[in-house]
Amino acid sequence: MASTHTAHPERPDHPGERAAEDPIALLAVRDTPLSLDEVFKAVGEDAAGGTALFVGTVRNHDGGADVAQLGYSAHPTAEAELRRVAERVVAAHPVRALAAVHRTGDLKVGEIAVIAAVSCPHRAEAFEACRMLIDDLKHEVPLWKHQTFGDGTEEWVGAC
Repeated sequence: MASTHTAHPERPDHPGERAAEDPIALLAVRDTPLSLDEVFKAVGEDAAGGTALFVGTVRNHDGGADVAQLGYSAHPTAEAELRRVAERVVAAHPVRALAAVHRTGDLKVGEIAVIAAVSCPHRAEAFEACRMLIDDLKHEVPLWKHQTFGDGTEEWVGAC
């Protein structure tokens, strides 16, 4: 049986194809556990055809060594820098909604350290915007990771 569905041509003039007026829905640097549900809900948007979500977790190794403990600390300007990064992502992509949260404090292996999510009219735009968001967050927001390894050695890793 033939399909009766008729594909509509692209309508780039539709308001849903453009960035939202104020797409930054959630930005935070906090010392409490992060919630996937909170972030996913924050980027829910009827005009979005694609939502990309990145979740960064604490792994049990780094540089060939076992990680025993890990802690994150943030400079007082971290949230302001996170907003600057988010605004740049919004300027570069047709973002309908954006959210990013990063954890501070002591975390265990397997715990969520960062969540970044972006909703856009189409999936390719969502992937590109989310990739830019997490990459720029990791390179520019003043957050530091303190790792203690299984052999008792430790190191500080700067995010920027």
